[in-house]
Amino acid sequence: MFSLIAAVGKNHELGQKGQLIFHLQNDMNFFRQTTNGHKVVMGRKTWESLPSKLKNRKNIVISHQNFSGPDQIIHDVDDFIKKNQATDEEIFIIGGGAIYSVFLPHAKNLYLTKINASAPTADTFFPNFDKTKYRKTLITKGTENGLEYSIVKYTKD
Repeated sequence: MFSLIAAVGKNHELGQKGQLIFHLQNDMNFFRQTTNGHKVVMGRKTWESLPSKLKNRKNIVISHQNFSGPDQIIHDVDDFIKKNQATDEEIFIIGGGAIYSVFLPHAKNLYLTKINASAPTADTFFPNFDKTKYRKTLITKGTENGLEYSIVKYTKD
């Protein structure tokens, strides 16, 4: 099963110029704990934005290019989806915006850290989705660096 995980602003903002807009330690800790021991799938730009390979995870990059570093490079997204959609294993999609859009129709879970702030200079966004198709569960909420946030899990029934 596919699960998307992201931190988003009020207008679904994700990033700007290849970097995350919002940096919350609690969100990073949640991401680390939730994805630990799982496969994480990302686009090439997300891979390049990471300081290093994500430890204790199988790092999978979607790209038409070949390069070293990730555990696996996927050239055919449709084939990857067909082969992995029915698995009970939770596979996390971690960005960027275009990759989220491709996997959203196939995702069982969305883990979103919803930040009560907007970023007018954002250039990458999480796709809009029909919230009526999901059951919403609040995981936690808080304030960090003056930013209110809530971590929510949306589950498609």
